[in-house]
Amino acid sequence: MGSLLDSIKDSVSPDMVRSIAATAGESSEGVKKAIETAAATILASLAAKAHDSAFLNQIISLINSYGTQTLGAAAGAGSAATAAASEASSNFLNLLFGANKAAVETNISQAAGLSSVSGAAIMSAAAPLVMSTLATKVNAGATGLSTALAGELPSLRGLIPAGLPGIQFPSLAGTPTARAAASEKAAGGWLWPVLLLGALLIGGLVWYFNRTTTDVTKPVETAVAATKDAAANVTSSLSDATKAAWAKLGDLFNRKLPDGTVINIPRLGVENKLIDWIESSKPVDTTTWFDFDRLLFATGSATLEPASQEQLSNVAAILKAYPKVKIKLGGYTDNIGDAAANLQLSDQRAQNVMAELVKLGVDRSRLEAQGYGDEHPVADNNTEEGRQLNRRISLRVTAK
Repeated sequence: MGSLLDSIKDSVSPDMVRSIAATAGESSEGVKKAIETAAATILASLAAKAHDSAFLNQIISLINSYGTQTLGAAAGAGSAATAAASEASSNFLNLLFGANKAAVETNISQAAGLSSVSGAAIMSAAAPLVMSTLATKVNAGATGLSTALAGELPSLRGLIPAGLPGIQFPSLAGTPTARAAASEKAAGGWLWPVLLLGALLIGGLVWYFNRTTTDVTKPVETAVAATKDAAANVTSSLSDATKAAWAKLGDLFNRKLPDGTVINIPRLGVENKLIDWIESSKPVDTTTWFDFDRLLFATGSATLEPASQEQLSNVAAILKAYPKVKIKLGGYTDNIGDAAANLQLSDQRAQNVMAELVKLGVDRSRLEAQGYGDEHPVADNNTEEGRQLNRRISLRVTAK
């Protein structure tokens, strides 16, 4: 079976190339080269970001939201794409490159010898080709897609234009410490058992292709075995009570944010409630708080558990989609133990959540955090169920 990139190249029809070349006033040879370069760049950027489980889930959701028929039509349309196909392409590229999209387009067109203004048309043509090809992999879930992207890494290393802004491709990844930190951030969420396996596999293979030449004979199976062990450890760490509580949050569905980002969230979860409130006409006040419902901390510690990552990533995506929104994070405990120690723990937890949102791209100036200890209980501290509800992180919108 051929690679993803080979499949994409095979789908670049002569009619498509001629259509784009005629519209852009470029040579067919240059357009074909630029489309292939753009496709390689998109695949490499996907592979570089596949350690982020929330991001990978958004890609799958976006592809599924348009369907194979729309994407297939877009892939062969060239400059005559439908409105739906153009929207799919735009949302995909914005999700992948964000503010760097225009600069990436310019670099790709220049690498193929085209004028810089042709880059947008090239990327718009390449995006549905990639999406249509990936649509054959998303039915296998995050694991299948992660594995497919990992398999592309060796062939992509020499095909990416140098100097692309804001993008760290696998062949240009940072230090081992930086890669390890990225792998830690990839730990799952709502679909954590499956997503974690795929995400850590990508992290292991990125390390594999970036290690020193003295270690090139070590088999990939070692990284895969370690991944399976890590997934098993996370699976066993969640209690039946936690699983049951998360199940009560309702079915997952895709919700599209104003910047085109699509997040996969439970219908009764805090993300959906927060978006509804932000989009409502309700004024900001000092009493409306939203409780995180999928955050976990190590017992007696301020360390976030990996299963918290998806909700944190979703909230970060929401804040980035509504740039005027500012929030305050509040940390709370039950009334068991020393009040001063509880206050300190609650503050550390709130600060750690804030730090994680900053890592996920939210400007620090939009956030504040404070611990309240056992103040403001929302349930009876005389029962275990009530104490668990009181041990929480909440957020309040302070500007919108």
